[in-house]
Amino acid sequence: MNSVVLSISQINKYIKSIIDSDINLQSVFVRGEVSNFVNHRSGHFYLTLKDEGAEIKSVMFRSANARLKFVPENGMKVVCKGRISVYEAGGSYQLYIDTMIPDGTGELNLAFEQLKEKLSKEGLFDKSHKKEIPAYPRKVGVITSPTGAAVQDIGNVLSRRFPLAEMVFYPALVQGEGAAQSVVEAIEYFNNNRLSDVLIIGRGGGSTEDLWAFNEELLARAVFKSEIPVISAVGHETDFTICDFVADLRAPTPSAAAELAVPDINAEINHLTNLINNLTGFTLSAVENLRFKVSDYKSLLEMHSPQKYISDLRVRCDKTDIKLESISKSYLLTKRKSFSELCSRLDALSPLKVMSRGYAAVSKDSKSVISAFELEKGDIIDIDFADGKVNCIVN
Repeated sequence: MNSVVLSISQINKYIKSIIDSDINLQSVFVRGEVSNFVNHRSGHFYLTLKDEGAEIKSVMFRSANARLKFVPENGMKVVCKGRISVYEAGGSYQLYIDTMIPDGTGELNLAFEQLKEKLSKEGLFDKSHKKEIPAYPRKVGVITSPTGAAVQDIGNVLSRRFPLAEMVFYPALVQGEGAAQSVVEAIEYFNNNRLSDVLIIGRGGGSTEDLWAFNEELLARAVFKSEIPVISAVGHETDFTICDFVADLRAPTPSAAAELAVPDINAEINHLTNLINNLTGFTLSAVENLRFKVSDYKSLLEMHSPQKYISDLRVRCDKTDIKLESISKSYLLTKRKSFSELCSRLDALSPLKVMSRGYAAVSKDSKSVISAFELEKGDIIDIDFADGKVNCIVN
């Protein structure tokens, strides 16, 4: 019987040395389903890989998982490459993962869907955040490769379609390591210096790997943060990137982006010409209508003018004066005739007229005497004749 007493640490260390010395366990490929996944605050991934009959604890250190394009999830089928070793402190063997790829789904495609879902939940794709592309930009910023055909295509379209706009070009990497950061720096430079009214970000077509810089999260957040409206023009019409979803407007190609960024100057000229013609016709028609109205108002004013009113009053006064004169003459003639008739009647009834025929008027003490019985012998009376007066004594 072996009398050597070993410590637990020694046993675990011994077992670890045996497993570590097995060349078959130093580089293994394992297919399984992810469970008990933990994204630790240290940056390490802790998980369990399982199949229908067994499971194995696994760890993927931060230095290794930093290269992943996706984040593992519980229930995901993956293929991992790594080594089997013992975790001495826990007394358990586990898989130390170096690389991981989705089983049956491309790594890039999975990463794309995961980031798309994440940013969508955060609201980066919402239409309420989309900024309006200016109708008549004075400066169009272009961020793309200086050697690709995209910058030439954009420049040709801008100069043909709207030569009044200035193209401000910022060369950037659009493929490979550091491309996303290069485009982000360009976006920040345009925004910090307000160099353009609209930004076109893009490149020509390519594989998913070639276009991957435009699926990076840091680029998506820079596009969303941009105060300048962004048009995304990555690849061909069938290519879609995260940048397309975040941008304020998506164009199928760089040339199409240039067409969307500026108006067609010929169409604008035609539109302005039509507006001028319509405005001229409207103005002439309005002036003609006003001329007719002024003529009508002039006639109406002349009809009701103070001068005409005074003239009408003057005519009425003249007619009234003539009428009054005629009435006065007629009235005077009538009165004169009536007066003459009254005079004739008075003359006929006058005592003097009677006296002229031989009659006389007798009065006593200035009172008329109409009867002989009113007189007595010796009364002094006055007798008035037509041609004189005498004083008499009654005998």
